[in-house]
Amino acid sequence: MNALTIQNLTKTYANGVEALKSINFNVAEGDFFALLGPNGAGKTTVIGIVTSLVNKTSGRIEVFEHNIEKNLSAAKSCIGVVPQEINLNLFDGIFNILVNQAGFYGVPRKESLKRAEHYLRQMELWDKRKEMARSLSGGMKRRLMIARALVSEPRLLLLDEPTAGVDIETRRAMWNFLRKINRNGTTIILTTHYLEEAEQLCNQLAIIDDGEIVENDSMYNVLTKLKLEVFVLNLDQSIDAVPEIEDYFIEITNPKEIEVHVKQAQTLNPVFEKLASLGIGVLSMRNKTNRLEELFIELTRAESNIGVTIE
Repeated sequence: MNALTIQNLTKTYANGVEALKSINFNVAEGDFFALLGPNGAGKTTVIGIVTSLVNKTSGRIEVFEHNIEKNLSAAKSCIGVVPQEINLNLFDGIFNILVNQAGFYGVPRKESLKRAEHYLRQMELWDKRKEMARSLSGGMKRRLMIARALVSEPRLLLLDEPTAGVDIETRRAMWNFLRKINRNGTTIILTTHYLEEAEQLCNQLAIIDDGEIVENDSMYNVLTKLKLEVFVLNLDQSIDAVPEIEDYFIEITNPKEIEVHVKQAQTLNPVFEKLASLGIGVLSMRNKTNRLEELFIELTRAESNIGVTIE
């Protein structure tokens, strides 16, 4: 079963702007799905339409086979959403925000109290439960919004830039929590500008640019389209000359660091063997840039051509 089905979805605003141009994609139940694109590409418009906050021009949307036009209440009962903008009642108590949200979904009060405590603890906000939302930092407000979205225990969780403005430690903790609820069966759709976040978390993705889907595949298949990767190798001693290896381009960036350009069909084994023959060890290795970022820039034309080659 698909958690979300979108067919021929269009959105044209009154001023003539085509925000969505007949897009199609499906999100299978249990997926961790990334919806990526540059600013203004149409990501938030898609989420707005799915959650009935924005009227579509045409097309069909189903949430767990509930058509949002014919059975909106059933579709919305399956959805939890964390919007891009902070939309909390800043003058309400933190615990009360979650209890009220559960009540909106018909959760009995006794159960609402249990869930509010559970998700505030999960988001490390339990010690703040008696405070008003306005007292929280920006990162804490983001976590509160995630807790609010989860208190109804939705089958489909929509996250629109959930970690914007969140510190690194909190972001990693949120990643672990989102992985956990995804493993437990919650389907998650994530929009983010942190492309390493999408690569770490998601198994499927769609990239939207100027209202059109330009890529829609598994994360693995998308990343294999890179025909060239650049690896940075940190060495245990200085190197004076570039090691010569047939069909490999290698350059020295500093005396103890080299960059190796690796084509799709190549491995790094010949490089390691050559360095070992010279008595040089490799202390660490990393990609020069995020792989998904390279593909994203090429596919969305977000920047001028920077030499990234894809199939």
